Amino acid sequence: MKKIVFSLLFISIAILANAQSKIPSVEIKKIAGENFNTSMLSNDGKPMIISFWATWCKPCVQELTAISEVYEEWQKETGVKVIAISTDDSRNSARVTPFVNARNWTYDVYLDPNGDFKRALNVNNIPHTFLINGKGEIVWQHNSYTPGDEEELYELLKKVAKGESIKE
Repeated sequence: MKKIVFSLLFISIAILANAQSKIPSVEIKKIAGENFNTSMLSNDGKPMIISFWATWCKPCVQELTAISEVYEEWQKETGVKVIAISTDDSRNSARVTPFVNARNWTYDVYLDPNGDFKRALNVNNIPHTFLINGKGEIVWQHNSYTPGDEEELYELLKKVAKGESIKE
């Protein structure tokens, strides 16, 4: 009997360890100010990139600018949608729209002024980027940015778009 219980416990732990994390359900704001629940983030079965950033964070801006330069190509090849989550607090959130418009970013941009979504995903440092597969599962994440990191992200994105598994 102990062997059966132990075996079931081991199998359960193995299954949970291989389970992919899903996007948590948290209230944030659209850039225009309306409330939005993160459970509604989707891309019709195609991959998504969620990037946490702030207007004052130079590496964040570098990363999103680098992705912006190749975003159209990435969309054509993989169908990816990039979602930029601003972590600017309520005092600075009015700066986000002009900041994004000045850079001609075509991403979906949301505001997380209270940091609820950031906390739900255990984001401690920005930039923090998540790759989400077509099932809405987080399959890869990375924080910080060094020029060229977008190339690694693109290689992983192509695999995810094809339905291939990636290992961190």
